[in-house]
Amino acid sequence: MSHSLRARGARAGFRLAARLRRAPAFHPRGLTCTGELTVVGGNGSSWGVPWLERSGRHDCAVRLSRGAGLPGPLPDWLGLAVRVVDAGGPGRHLDLLLTTSARLPLLRHLPLPRGNALGGPYSGLLPYRVGGRRMLLAAFPRRRLRPVPGSPSGLRRALDEQPLVFDLRAAEPLGRWRTFAVLTVRAPLPEPPASTPGYDVYGHSLPGLAPGPLIATVRRAAYQGSREGRR
Repeated sequence: MSHSLRARGARAGFRLAARLRRAPAFHPRGLTCTGELTVVGGNGSSWGVPWLERSGRHDCAVRLSRGAGLPGPLPDWLGLAVRVVDAGGPGRHLDLLLTTSARLPLLRHLPLPRGNALGGPYSGLLPYRVGGRRMLLAAFPRRRLRPVPGSPSGLRRALDEQPLVFDLRAAEPLGRWRTFAVLTVRAPLPEPPASTPGYDVYGHSLPGLAPGPLIATVRRAAYQGSREGRR
């Protein structure tokens, strides 16, 4: 099957799924929250990306979600979507889409169902180009004594107690993780599912910090189909 046919098929399939669900095709059940991202800066070594070299704080719109929309007690592919508002200047946002995954280097690219929202890392699954290098992005939650259910209701209860905190890191395929920012997730927003921000890692990236070209056309088509189905 040609690349264009796969893209058209992905767009149509995601459009239909979103229309039937009246929500995003995947990650239909979620909670959108306010948040803050603090870039820690180069710390003596260069990223090759101007935005990552400067320490600073940025407002965020964060969505915590369940990938397949399974009932709350069941493990699911949990999602962490982050929009860093005006990261590249007014109106130039940075979007990151991460899914629960494994810790081991050879399994970082595989999604992993999980029940505890703070039970392990969230990975971008596909590689990024970071300052010209091929790297993977991930979020490592700071755990609590008690598990935090990945359902919207469980997340609300946890956020009523205190914010959720994640260390954002990057690593080369078999390299060690290196922290570039800290994400703090705060209060849930009273928004209906239809008003969820249209996160798009291709449309909202930064110079030197963008997803790699692998299956980019198909993934863009899937995003577009999901947005069309919700409308």
